[in-house]
Amino acid sequence: MAKPVILTVDDDPQVLNSVERDLRQHFRGEYRIVKAGSGAQALQAVQELKRRNDPLALLLVDQRMPEMTGTEFLDQAIKLYPEARKVLLTAYADTEAAIQSINTLGLDHYLMKPWEPPEQNLFPVLDDLLSDWRAAVELPYEGIRVAGTLWSPASHAVKDFLARNQIPYQWLDVEADPQARELVKSADGGEPRLPVVLFPDGSFLVEPDNHALAGKVGLQTEASRQFYDLVIVGGGPAGLGAAVYAASEGLRTAMVERHSPGGQAGTSSRIENYLGFPKGLSGADLARRATAQAKRFGVEIITAVEAEKVRVDGPYRNITCTNGAELSCHALLIATGVTLRMLEVPGAADLTGRGVYYGASLTEAAYYKDRPVVVVGGANSAGQGAMFFSLYSSKVTMLLRASSLSSSMSQYLIEQIEKRENIEVRPNTIVTAVSGEGKLDQVMIQHQPTGKLETLPAAAMFIFIGAAPHTELVAGVVERNNSGFILTGQHLVQDGKRPKSWPLKRDPYLLETSVPGIFAAGDVRHGSVRRVASAVGEGGMVVSFVHQYLQTV
Repeated sequence: MAKPVILTVDDDPQVLNSVERDLRQHFRGEYRIVKAGSGAQALQAVQELKRRNDPLALLLVDQRMPEMTGTEFLDQAIKLYPEARKVLLTAYADTEAAIQSINTLGLDHYLMKPWEPPEQNLFPVLDDLLSDWRAAVELPYEGIRVAGTLWSPASHAVKDFLARNQIPYQWLDVEADPQARELVKSADGGEPRLPVVLFPDGSFLVEPDNHALAGKVGLQTEASRQFYDLVIVGGGPAGLGAAVYAASEGLRTAMVERHSPGGQAGTSSRIENYLGFPKGLSGADLARRATAQAKRFGVEIITAVEAEKVRVDGPYRNITCTNGAELSCHALLIATGVTLRMLEVPGAADLTGRGVYYGASLTEAAYYKDRPVVVVGGANSAGQGAMFFSLYSSKVTMLLRASSLSSSMSQYLIEQIEKRENIEVRPNTIVTAVSGEGKLDQVMIQHQPTGKLETLPAAAMFIFIGAAPHTELVAGVVERNNSGFILTGQHLVQDGKRPKSWPLKRDPYLLETSVPGIFAAGDVRHGSVRRVASAVGEGGMVVSFVHQYLQTV
């Protein structure tokens, strides 16, 4: 941790230097001494310290300064550091102001000028105050901080991005924390826009997009070269599986991920049927382990960059990204997975990020402690989310169109849900509308067999209602089915005939698309088995076909 700061302020350079000299003589081993020649300069220093989250232990301030008196400065400074000890340096004529500030500002002490000898008149007073400060203060968090509001979609997006990329942060709620409000004002010139992301070096970003945030926290956002043996688009289990096997077998490999490694599986609160983990593991743990493994083998993971369009140029496959960059490769794997379908009911769009969330927004779960939440959907992802949210919420209500969970959920998960007392399952039930002033308050539902309408109180609603393939980047390039899933292997061969555009004498490999050298794996592929293990297996399998293809290039 950085040394706590003692800030001394005086507009007389001779006095200021004298105070600084004495403070350094006695306190430099445990404290950092900072000086300022005016109240305005000192206030800027305090704001900078707060942005860096450095501890400020003591303010030693002259009262009689032009433009801003010592008490006026302290009145502003304690909004950011209310726990700092406050000492006023006064002349005899200023003692009345000092006494008044004891009552109005909570002044801890005032000292008369001159204070010589400091060993008798200065150090004992400050030693006592600093001892009290150390005993009472909570040491500040030294990492990244996010200041925003719970009901802000932009704040939720930043928290979700950091959490899913395994970047630790501290959340500051400006609605509940006056210091956070002051910090946001000082960072953004008094016109707060949220969220504000503050970094340990004192810098900050206001309303950052994922690309800017990724670059600032040290994630790779640009490729180091233009050409690779294999480029993987998508960082879910299939993409990560392919990346690990490809790089470990010597292929120059890059992976382009628009949000964070792990994909939809990375949001799962608990995966209990994955081979080799008898106690289960979270999707975040799986993503972290796989990402570390891929990087160890030399995979370039390019984060917060979206592949926008695929183009074929002879033997080369080119990927144009939304940031204008272009990557080229011999072989390309599309492992973009699926995008969760939106709930098309009145109020849902306006309240998205304000209590309405898609998928398991694990970053938000703790904020709904002892409050009711609703989970929409009946597949494994919905069940895993319900189990996780039930650890915090007073009640979790699961709404599913089907007549029971057994049609779409693993039996082990059904048994866990049945044993959890604060989870209620409502079959044959749909959402008809949601409402709330600035945040979700109510969910309107209908029991379909009877048509009965009901209103549920809800602080949050988490939606798992199916997904659509994320394949726009290969539209018009490879063949897809009517739902947009990519056709591969034998699904391309009809009545023993290969696709008309297929140029080779062999059939497409099992995971190869209608364009040689472009492969698909995981949920984005037509006919895939939607399990994490299957996606990882397809990712590993596709590398074998890539090797075979590269022998012909």
